[in-house]
Amino acid sequence: MDRAEIVHQNFLTRVGSGDLPPGAAPNGGLSGPEAVRLYRAQVLSRALDLTSRAMQKAGQGFYTIGSSGHEGMAAVAHALRPDDIAFLHYRDAAFQIARADQVPGQSIAWDMLLSFACSSEDPISGGRHKVLGSRALMIPPQTSTIASHLPKAVGAAYGIGLARRHPPEHRMLAGDAIAMCSFGDASINHSTAQGAINTAGWTAIQSVPLPLLFVCEDNGIGISTQTPKGWVAASMMHRPGIQYFAANGLDLYETARVAAEAAAYVRRRRKPAFLHLNMVRLYGHAGADLPTTYLPKAQVEAEEANDPLLHSVRLLDAAGALAPTEALAIYEETCARVDAVAADAVTRPRLETARDVMASLIPPKRACRPTNGPTPAARAAAFGADLKQLDTPQPMSRLLNWALTDLMLEQREIVLMGEDVGRKGGVYGVTQKLHQRFGADRMIDTLLDEQSILGLAIGLGQNGFLPMPEIQFLAYLHNAEDQLRGEAATLPFFSQGQFTNPMVLRIAGLGYQKGFGGHFHNDNSVAVLRDIPGLILACPSNGEDAVQMLRECVRLAREEQRVVVFLEPIALYPMRDLHEPGDGAWMGTYPPPDLRIGLGQPGQHGAGTDLAIVSFGNGAYLSMQARKKLLDQGVDARVIDLRWLSPLPEAALVEAVADCAHVLVVDETRRSGGVAEALMATLAEAGTPSFARLTAEDSFIATGPAYAATMPSADGIVRAALALVGAAR
Repeated sequence: MDRAEIVHQNFLTRVGSGDLPPGAAPNGGLSGPEAVRLYRAQVLSRALDLTSRAMQKAGQGFYTIGSSGHEGMAAVAHALRPDDIAFLHYRDAAFQIARADQVPGQSIAWDMLLSFACSSEDPISGGRHKVLGSRALMIPPQTSTIASHLPKAVGAAYGIGLARRHPPEHRMLAGDAIAMCSFGDASINHSTAQGAINTAGWTAIQSVPLPLLFVCEDNGIGISTQTPKGWVAASMMHRPGIQYFAANGLDLYETARVAAEAAAYVRRRRKPAFLHLNMVRLYGHAGADLPTTYLPKAQVEAEEANDPLLHSVRLLDAAGALAPTEALAIYEETCARVDAVAADAVTRPRLETARDVMASLIPPKRACRPTNGPTPAARAAAFGADLKQLDTPQPMSRLLNWALTDLMLEQREIVLMGEDVGRKGGVYGVTQKLHQRFGADRMIDTLLDEQSILGLAIGLGQNGFLPMPEIQFLAYLHNAEDQLRGEAATLPFFSQGQFTNPMVLRIAGLGYQKGFGGHFHNDNSVAVLRDIPGLILACPSNGEDAVQMLRECVRLAREEQRVVVFLEPIALYPMRDLHEPGDGAWMGTYPPPDLRIGLGQPGQHGAGTDLAIVSFGNGAYLSMQARKKLLDQGVDARVIDLRWLSPLPEAALVEAVADCAHVLVVDETRRSGGVAEALMATLAEAGTPSFARLTAEDSFIATGPAYAATMPSADGIVRAALALVGAAR
């Protein structure tokens, strides 16, 4: 027999014979009927684990990471309200089952079995993944929650307090709600968990409301690596700003009592708490995992003897709530019922086509209240003396600052956050004066942790805000890219659009900063962003475009609930001149507030048909310089500024170059994995007769005079263009 069957038979035999494990007497926390309801939730969780393995063996089920040993989480659900948002560990079926019992109209066994079967009728993911989650139960789905959900739990908790001060239009969480996130003892060691815990404490000691309950389910092992005894307690008991609670997670009554104390502390004090529950893991990590291959058999058997269901039977009996014979009958009836329901669930339809799978990649549009733009009085108060300069040509950084001002005046849900964005006004001054204009609630100076910045944004987005986080430099994104890939972009996909986290992430990036910072401040790779399904990536090349594109990005996030990245070329922030010093040809005036550039709409400069130069960002600036030099040599070119890098405006691009004899792609990102690869494929598939590319080298960027040596230059574009046109002639 496998370990699951051994645990099952042990339960039947020991309850039937009265051979129950020793332990403390039931100590408050639950009435008799409440304890019985939670026991039923525990038993249903166990029965689902058993059935999921039988389904897998029959080829009808596809997920066997179970919750056996963690059934005490039912008591944590009992301690919370069903409108308290819960970001769950993947072993928390008992929590979801117990919460479903608090909300009328739920069919939790059926719903979870549809998930095991990957049926398209699964109400949370539609068959895309076996996930815990439910919109009705306020449980956003997680994919593989190895602590990656903790930063957004911090953000959600912060958003509860912020919404009390500044209620957003699409507010989801009650003002007195709390947020909860659960995770294992192995996950606590992940940098993501440590960053989130640190951020929660850092925020709390500043007396900022952060009603968050961390729940660590400590079963002593992560897959096969054991956690040192006492490690979790030692590392968490004295964390500043976070109150520590601990309970025996095998004891239903103690867990309910201590969880209620922890939840009451968080709800009353609006401060974070850490609930440490000692548990056991039964069956191993997943169906294919054999714990006896890496643990002594005696240790495995000792944990099986400590089965929390056996403890619950003992406690219920001692409390006079349920006799062991009745507890055994509930177990047997539940197992039989789950098997019967599963036999029907496996017959339900599954996803079949790519279109089916991708149907929820893009979140649904939502109705938003109409906006007429900021009033003249509001603009005059916010802009002050700047108002008189709106018609004067300005560089990109200044125009972006004004665009952010107008957008924050118009959309009260917009909140900016990041390192140095507030009082300092950003490293490059793009957010100057915004802190004075809108206050600390909407201009949040964060701690230096990109994971926490993005987690804050994701959590705020789930409570109706329109977050605009800033990552100081593109290279810093790599510290936190999974918050975009594994959390933000997947949320609508795995919830069928029932949960969303719209945002506009601003990133200062790309290369060509003269002699400053090398690779860390000149990063010319966007591959990690273009590889995320559903994410929109925008990159302006000049100030007027930047303003109008940023307005469209905000509209996409607000009305279409999209995750948008707005990549701002650092080297072009201060750019004033194009061809000659003092010509001011790269500055622009501030576009009227009602103008924007639509998603997928490229720009075109010139109408020459000899050559189309396709580029973006700094490349568009250099291509404009090259265009003038080429005209002097008899080549009449046009410059196509892509503006939108994901999804690429392929149809618009093909149309824009259709009447040109040749096409040159100029890509400041690297040859391998760069944007040009996709552009060249697009042109080839469209049958473009003559095209070539000029890209950056596959290299990091140097500091000092060689800052641009590995990237395209205006003269290099001219040479490549002449070679392409000349070869054809």
